[in-house]
Amino acid sequence: MSTDPQARALIVGEDGLARPPWAAHDPLLRDYYDTEWGMPVRDERGVFERLTLEAFQSGLSWATILRKREAFRAAFDHFDPEVMATYGEEDEARLLADQRIVRNRAKIAAAITNARATLALRDDPDLRGDPVHAKAEGPVDAGLAALIWSYRPRHTPRPGALAEVPTQSAESVALARELKRRGFTFVGPTTMFALMEAIGLVDTHLVGSHRRGSSGLTW
Repeated sequence: MSTDPQARALIVGEDGLARPPWAAHDPLLRDYYDTEWGMPVRDERGVFERLTLEAFQSGLSWATILRKREAFRAAFDHFDPEVMATYGEEDEARLLADQRIVRNRAKIAAAITNARATLALRDDPDLRGDPVHAKAEGPVDAGLAALIWSYRPRHTPRPGALAEVPTQSAESVALARELKRRGFTFVGPTTMFALMEAIGLVDTHLVGSHRRGSSGLTW
């Protein structure tokens, strides 16, 4: 058995690829880790979907949310903020009765509130996307995506073990504060750091994982 702490933090699968324990066994989580988690998401709807799902995940396992993701997409009109912003009492009742998703009244209300807040960001002249936040190294939609990508830190973590992976950062604290100021809810610092990990603002793949650096973050 290896005595290298980094090696103990990773599990090498039958395919010869090293992954953290949470992504090493469940096929759904393994595929998510291999193909999606940590890859840059820069479009408004993609960012909004992930922000919404991270809020629903609060207090639950990510596997639970991932298994329900297609049901969430169907129930929430594929996370189109323009459609969700029009939801009223009938829609809230429909969602609360939908057994396929997480039926939490506060989180459902937050999703609708955040859709409306997302639309409001479109009118902000300081959130025009690419010209303002070119450091994202790719096209960034105006509004919500531009705001979130503006909190990309100067340096990305380099964890060698799961215990070294942060759960929040100065940037996630600041982002949570700004989103709340803009009318968003269920956007605490820990939830926002998870979002930053998921959409490629930071790379918390363990050093030695086959996915380390795959998002293009090398700083």
